Amino acid sequence: MTIPMEASADGSAAAPLWQALAQEMRVARELLEQLAGVLVNDERFVLDYIDQLQAFDLIAQHVDESAALLDRVAGGQSPDDAVGAVRLSVMQDRLRAALD
Repeated sequence: MTIPMEASADGSAAAPLWQALAQEMRVARELLEQLAGVLVNDERFVLDYIDQLQAFDLIAQHVDESAALLDRVAGGQSPDDAVGAVRLSVMQDRLRAALD
């Protein structure tokens, strides 16, 4: 399924959807952080799974960058420019490849 980046010439018709999706991603990030907070209260668990727990932070960063990207596109920024502002280089590379 292909999701159009623009529903009209300026993309304004799709902007509320992109903004709502960005907000949903932020809610998911908050839930992830709450779960991580519960897990890190167990010292033994932390000692056993410290490397895996670091993945929570990376996932949160990806969600934040994705939400910010959607906000930029919803605000009228071109997809190329919006992707260029992604701070995670590996993610930016994958997104650029998707645009090509």
